[in-house]
Amino acid sequence: MARQAKSEGGRRDRDRERGGNRSEEVELIEKLVGINRVAKVVKGGKRFGFAAIVVVGDGKGRVGHGSGKAREVPEAIRKATEHAKKTMIRVPLREGRTLHHDADGHFGAGRVVIRAAEAGTGIIAGGPVRAIFEALGVHDVVAKSVGTSNPHNMIKAAFDALQHCNSPRSVAARRSKKVSDILGKRDAAAEARE
Repeated sequence: MARQAKSEGGRRDRDRERGGNRSEEVELIEKLVGINRVAKVVKGGKRFGFAAIVVVGDGKGRVGHGSGKAREVPEAIRKATEHAKKTMIRVPLREGRTLHHDADGHFGAGRVVIRAAEAGTGIIAGGPVRAIFEALGVHDVVAKSVGTSNPHNMIKAAFDALQHCNSPRSVAARRSKKVSDILGKRDAAAEARE
């Protein structure tokens, strides 16, 4: 009996935690990047399967990507969304609108070049990379995909570039210096206000 009561209490705690996550899930931006249909020929005809790629972000510097396969489209999208939520990363943003510095990312035959941009530039990127920046909450950025146009490789190359982005504060802490030593006197005042 005591063991059963303890397990029920544990369930309630988990349910409360999941309830907290549900309010967080409402705020997430989900972008469907692509759906691929494949057919397997069987004795009675063709059996279709679907693969979906989804990008999920909170619009405030967190983003993730995932893929899912199923016999039905909604189930494939659900699986991809769950996978994307598990693989979210945090990217430091400058002034909440752009990246701190330029970055290059590689994956397979894909290469993505990402550049920080001035205010008012907008998101200049195509296809899957654009979906990443919209979900991430970046408003001013320029990106170029070189090589493959495969959305899987483009997304993974973009995430490789975003994982290498650092804020001046983290670089200064790692090098045991001040932010002003890293950026210079004029930029340090703007960075300190963030």
